[in-house]
Order: sequence, then C-alpha cells, then structure tokens
Amino acid sequence: MQKSISKSGVAMALTTALALSATSGVVSANEKEKCYGVALAGENDCKAGPGTSCAGSSTRDYQGNAWSIVAKGTCESIKSPTSPTGMGQLSEFTEKM
Repeated sequence: MQKSISKSGVAMALTTALALSATSGVVSANEKEKCYGVALAGENDCKAGPGTSCAGSSTRDYQGNAWSIVAKGTCESIKSPTSPTGMGQLSEFTEKM
C-alpha cells in the first residue's frame, strides 16, 4: 500500500515549521531590561541625557546615561569600560575616567 501526500499537506507542514522557527527567537517585553553603559555612539535604544531626542542619540561609546534593551539577566555580564564595575548597569551612572 502506497501513501500519497497532498500538496496542501506539504504546504501546511512547511508553513507550520516556518512559523515555529520564526517565533522561537522572540523574547517578550517582560523578558528584557534596560542596560545602561553598553551602547555604542548613536546605537542606543533611548535616553542619552539632556538635550538628546532618544534612540540613536548617544554621542559616545558606553555612555552612562544611554541604554540598550537586552535579555533580562544579561545586563550586568556585558562589558562596559566606563562603568564603575566594568559591566553594564541597570540604572544610569556617572562614567569613570
């Protein structure tokens, strides 16, 4: 006995596989956090001190008052040469010289 596979069955299987692979890398907003001092100049997600507009407005690498969104629990393991601890911070900080 030979089984036949319909084109619609194959299409549905492929669509399901693609949908699952596309959503597996998605992280919800509550699984993310703001991490200060890790963004490069012009690559922050928001906030970069007085007189700046928001995203992309940081003027220096690792600026202490500019943040990027990172996966929750990873911020303080990301290197930040301007941070007092040498790692990203969960709140803004005064940069060390």
